Amino acid sequence: MKRLLGGFFWTLVWLGILVPAGMILFFYNQLGNQTQALVEYKPQLTTRIYDRNNVLIANVFAEEHRLLVRYDAIPPRLIEALLAIEDTTFFEHPGVNIDAIFRALLKDVKAGKMVEGASTLTQQLVKNTLLTREKKLSRKLKEVLFAFKLERELSKEEILERYLNEVYLGHGYYGIKTAAEGYFRKALDGLSLKEMAMLVGLPKAPSYYAPTKNYELSLGRANRVIARMFDLGWIDEKDYEAALRERPDVFDDTLTLNQAPYVVDEVLRQFGGQFEDLRTGGYEIHTTIDLQLQSAAREALKFAYERAIDRASEADVFDPLKLNGALVSVEARSGDILALVGGVDYRRSSYNRATQGLRQSGSAFKPFLYQVALDMGYSPATQLFDVARTYTYKKEGETQTWQPKNYEKDYEGVMSLREALVHSRNLATINLVSDIGLSGIIEELARFGMKGLPENLSLALGSFSLSPLDMAKYYSVFANGGMLVEPVLVRSIVNHYGSAMTYESAERYVTTPEQTYLMTSILRDVVLRGTGKSANVVGVELAGKTGTTNNAVDAWFAGYSPEVQTVVWFGNDDNTPMRSRETGGRVAAPAFAHYYQKFITLYPQTKRRFDVPEGVIRSRLGGREEFFTERSKPPVQTQETENTQGLIF
Repeated sequence: MKRLLGGFFWTLVWLGILVPAGMILFFYNQLGNQTQALVEYKPQLTTRIYDRNNVLIANVFAEEHRLLVRYDAIPPRLIEALLAIEDTTFFEHPGVNIDAIFRALLKDVKAGKMVEGASTLTQQLVKNTLLTREKKLSRKLKEVLFAFKLERELSKEEILERYLNEVYLGHGYYGIKTAAEGYFRKALDGLSLKEMAMLVGLPKAPSYYAPTKNYELSLGRANRVIARMFDLGWIDEKDYEAALRERPDVFDDTLTLNQAPYVVDEVLRQFGGQFEDLRTGGYEIHTTIDLQLQSAAREALKFAYERAIDRASEADVFDPLKLNGALVSVEARSGDILALVGGVDYRRSSYNRATQGLRQSGSAFKPFLYQVALDMGYSPATQLFDVARTYTYKKEGETQTWQPKNYEKDYEGVMSLREALVHSRNLATINLVSDIGLSGIIEELARFGMKGLPENLSLALGSFSLSPLDMAKYYSVFANGGMLVEPVLVRSIVNHYGSAMTYESAERYVTTPEQTYLMTSILRDVVLRGTGKSANVVGVELAGKTGTTNNAVDAWFAGYSPEVQTVVWFGNDDNTPMRSRETGGRVAAPAFAHYYQKFITLYPQTKRRFDVPEGVIRSRLGGREEFFTERSKPPVQTQETENTQGLIF
């Protein structure tokens, strides 16, 4: 009987051992490839957008702001600090620390409640990535089993790397690199021991210990990390004392750090379709933007806007919330977009008027018409008729009349092509287009890539709608000696493996350097003595053209220096007229001038004077100097002519 009872007892004992072991083995085998999310680790990564000087413009992310760091880039001292406070025997245990579990159980039993955990770093990683937060025995069992399995599939270094990239450290920061740059504005290898201790002390209670919320509590937690390192003999007394005394500077920055929201939005708009994981793929996007010039452009736009507001009187029907503007600046030869500001205040409106706003261009469009004339053999001295005409046309079967007028409500009779453009004479321009022939003008403008042009004489007054960025593109022909260069915002996109896609500017000649120099000489006069005098800046040659549409709905200034073209637009967002006195010369040109004043201060080495190409002929005409070419010949009666090659007069 005793033998029978003894056998029964040992059977129960073995069942008590084998059944749980069998269950554990069964569950372990059922895990399958559920750890693959950590083995083939592909977390959500923040994409970073940089300017042309590799200065960060913004962080872009979907749900989690995380910057990836590889194990070999993590300072050894930081790993020591983490292990000291979280898992001292990490490199010895198989994923679960049995001794720690028993110690924790004894303390929990003695206290009658959960007072101490015993999770290893491996278990913490599993819990934070593979499991739910439900507090059940089955979840705890899975955590242990996953930890064992993960330790068989990954090296200790790989587990640490994943832990330090995955861990949440408060303030919206995921991963140790993200938190280091966020809290301290430092790379990992630039952190002090105290800063490292503050970071590794956060996982226990990231919101509670976040230094941006509870600085003193964060310091206290860090001091416990440092004390633990000292007790373990991992730091000496000198380092221990110095670290305890340190009080690091902590920064309460936004997560995006967005310094140019209109630029960031445009990057996402242009490339979001090409890269579906643009917000989560950890790309480095290198733009052509110069953040200093971006700031100058923003200031220039605000300067002109506030001047317009200040000019408004009580008698004006004027809503300052409707008035808005845009500025685009492009490096002529490369096509690099240096600055792109789509509105006066992004917080008020994120709509990007620089790239998406299509507005009638008014007289800012006239230089393209005059360039066509010059390329057909007209010269700056060609006489145009600045006289009124009545035009008839059919509309819906009925005869209509059109009697255009000059802005000044007068006419000169006969004037040179130069003076007609310098003073933006509507009648002379309309008569020029009429004499050349509308179909011929439209055909020639196709060389610029312009499509959808109105097939009527309103084209002469800029009834063609463009965005400021498109206007800047077309003005590159004048700034670039006849070559049209497509503007480019992004030069390269690099994935987190280091592979890059690069983007180049498309370019093509539309006309010749000597013919476009004739236009530059005229547009230079626009700035010196014409409608664009408010755009003039001492110390640099500038050329450009004002534009104001009917009833002052749109106001433009489009111009360029020897190296950079810039377009400014102002108008009401709802397409209602601005105050009648707001013209391109009055509201847009001052922003242009303000920008270039800042530009030459930031870059004093910039080219200051326009080159005169070979083949340009200088003549004395009516007591004044004039420029001609073999195609745009001087008048027959002019005798004193001489060739000049590469000289400025």
